[in-house]
Amino acid sequence: MSSDQIPVAPRASGIEYAIRDVVVPATKLESQGHTILKLNIGDPIAYPGLPTPDHMVEAYVKALRDGHNGYSPSYGLPQLRQAIANDERSKGWNASADDIYVCHGVTEALQILFASVLCEGDTVLAPGPHYPPYMAYPQMYGATTVEYRLKPDDGWKLDLADIEAKMDDSVRLLVLINPNNPCGSVANKEEIHRVLELARTYPNCIVVADEIYDGLDFTGEHASVASCSSDVPVVALNGVSKVYYAPGWRIGYMAIHDPKGRMMLVRDGIERMLRSRLCASTPAQLGYLAGLEGDRSWMKGYSDRVVAQRNTCVERIRQIEGLEVQSSGGAFYMFVKLTDEKWANNDKQFVLDLLHEEHVLVVHGSGFSPDLGRGHFRIVYLPSVEVLNDAFDRIERFLIRHR
Repeated sequence: MSSDQIPVAPRASGIEYAIRDVVVPATKLESQGHTILKLNIGDPIAYPGLPTPDHMVEAYVKALRDGHNGYSPSYGLPQLRQAIANDERSKGWNASADDIYVCHGVTEALQILFASVLCEGDTVLAPGPHYPPYMAYPQMYGATTVEYRLKPDDGWKLDLADIEAKMDDSVRLLVLINPNNPCGSVANKEEIHRVLELARTYPNCIVVADEIYDGLDFTGEHASVASCSSDVPVVALNGVSKVYYAPGWRIGYMAIHDPKGRMMLVRDGIERMLRSRLCASTPAQLGYLAGLEGDRSWMKGYSDRVVAQRNTCVERIRQIEGLEVQSSGGAFYMFVKLTDEKWANNDKQFVLDLLHEEHVLVVHGSGFSPDLGRGHFRIVYLPSVEVLNDAFDRIERFLIRHR
């Protein structure tokens, strides 16, 4: 590389996104003619048998054909905001259309929230392991992400004592990812109330409830964080990607629950940010609207399939020497522990070697937290049972060969 390169900003050069970073070597292998078994990315459309529902696709196409291709209101289409508010109300809190802000996916919602709240020296307290943007984005605004522990030997439950130990006046955003990515754990009402109790003592702290997988709860214990709060401000994040099987549409939202009216200045900042970036995709919003207002009976068949595939993974992993797993209670992820000494402290090398030798692609746990994710790897259990069994045959063969 030439020595006279134009410098890059550290905020960009320091970003890592493990889920997609591992795709780079996989793509190279594919270009050489190899077929890769991909268990790496949480995109339900990447796997046969879980298509976006027809009535949603038809609504999107109709929106295009009817000419709904222009800019729409910056906070979202009014009819979609109302439908989302109705859906949030069904989860147990008094949402109104004015509380809903439609974004270009939950990722943009996070960027706008961080930009509107965080300043130099602020802290985001997020679970470890966690979804990578919670680590990558806050530093762009001079803030720092501090991880609190999830308990690896207790179903990845929240370590409430660790949260309490790390709470202080610098914590502006306390994050719950529920169900959790990458661990698949589900926090219940009791845990949520304990978190709210901790946040209550810090008047400038907002609880961020990332609930994008809330319709994929297999425990029956999931609760909306906003529905549990009578005083602590909560920003709920959700969208069309996972539960409605349309990730490429890039429609998400933030829903603000502010029971004591203390977020007026933050709301003003959010609205200014939203206006400055114009709007989310207009036809995609109409596709999502059809999903919210249409029949949802199709969801049970999809969920039953996902649970069956989860059960296959648990059964296979428990039969393979060198692997351990806590069965997931939600989403479509499993965080698998590497117990062989060779890999327990080198999960990224495990992932790369497995890819090159057996053409199975998973994501290294340290990509979700250098410390708290080390010695694990994440799998997505959306592929068919046949593909999952093939992948585990290869993983077992790999482990035996290197033992």
